[in-house]
Amino acid sequence: MSRNRNVRGWAFGLAAAVCLLALGAGVGAQMMTAPKYKADADWPKPLPNKWKMGGVTGLAVDKDDNVWVLDRPNDLTNIELEAELNPPIADCCVRPPSMIHIDKAGDVIGSFDPPQGHGMTVDKEGFAYIGNTVDGIGNVRKYDPKTGKMVAELPHTTEMPPGGGGPDAAPPDPRVPGQGSMGPVFGFLPGARKPIDPATREARAAATAAFRVKYPPTTPMIVGGIEEVRLDEPARELYAADNYLGGRVMVFDLDTFKFKRGWGAYGHKLSEITTDDKDRAYTPNGPMPKEFRGHLTLNVSHDGMVYAADRMANRIHVTKKDGTFVKEFIMAPWTGVGGSTGGVMFSPDKEQRFLFISDLTNNHVWFLDRETGKVVGTLGSMGQNAGQFFGLHMISVDSKGNIYTGEVFGGERVQRFVPVK
Repeated sequence: MSRNRNVRGWAFGLAAAVCLLALGAGVGAQMMTAPKYKADADWPKPLPNKWKMGGVTGLAVDKDDNVWVLDRPNDLTNIELEAELNPPIADCCVRPPSMIHIDKAGDVIGSFDPPQGHGMTVDKEGFAYIGNTVDGIGNVRKYDPKTGKMVAELPHTTEMPPGGGGPDAAPPDPRVPGQGSMGPVFGFLPGARKPIDPATREARAAATAAFRVKYPPTTPMIVGGIEEVRLDEPARELYAADNYLGGRVMVFDLDTFKFKRGWGAYGHKLSEITTDDKDRAYTPNGPMPKEFRGHLTLNVSHDGMVYAADRMANRIHVTKKDGTFVKEFIMAPWTGVGGSTGGVMFSPDKEQRFLFISDLTNNHVWFLDRETGKVVGTLGSMGQNAGQFFGLHMISVDSKGNIYTGEVFGGERVQRFVPVK
């Protein structure tokens, strides 16, 4: 009898321990909540020289926790450039340089004016790598910010795909003082773009098919425009996402700029990427397309995983550095034109437990559990007050955990968000 009681007692204790472990695991899972932030309305300070910032298309924090902002000066309209006229007819404003350097206090500490573009980063030595468009050709170019001069560029095609270019390209004509554009939202408004007649559409389709024969998916250089630029300095590699065929992850040697490898959606080898646009078709809440759909951004984690965000398909693909597909996160799949999965950043803790995703359409920063892809919180909503967004486009994080955001459309600004307990 005593032996039976001992057995029953041991079994009860084991069961209780298992229950406690399960309860502890459940509590641990529930504790995976998003960090909290508040807007720092005092950062940045007003820009000098009567500058007004254009849409922000690149954002990077350097080794000193100062912020580089790549903006589109040509987004500004006539009414915003009246101080450029001779004589001026208003106190404000004039076009700013396309690269603006802002310190932790919010003061502008430097600038230079390369052609405007999309996507940028800086290395530990202070060189800037910018995805810009020169003479209609998109590429990643390395600049010395002290002189503003280009010092190197990736291998690239000498022509753009038919219909290439877009708002990130600098205008072909010199800037006229006081004469701006139709604004950063105009091209997205219904009816703003003239309908294409059948003959023109047929001719463009034929030109596109010929271009894809000339430059197949395996082309070992940049084709089209640039969406993102990232560095893996320990491995001496540069990652670029061009927008050819919906987007390709392209990896180059950081020292020689020679092409090393690349892949598409689901880790497809470049030779496996199709040229059939049906493989990029997607409707909200529908099945995922076989290939990347458009506006591909990326980042590389400390543990060597590559996160590629296919904004137009509301998803993030996780691969190893060699392109081996690991998993897919689908986020806000109801989101329509514009998509939800924009820029990719990591929380500053050693494990990088969270993904920070900027969302152009829903105007949130989404916080995701990096392991599972589960959404654990959001920051911000659409609006123009401090802490809100109108065209949330770019995101970066400094060593203290401060989040920096950049907006296009009606936003045209950078904001800082500081952690709160």
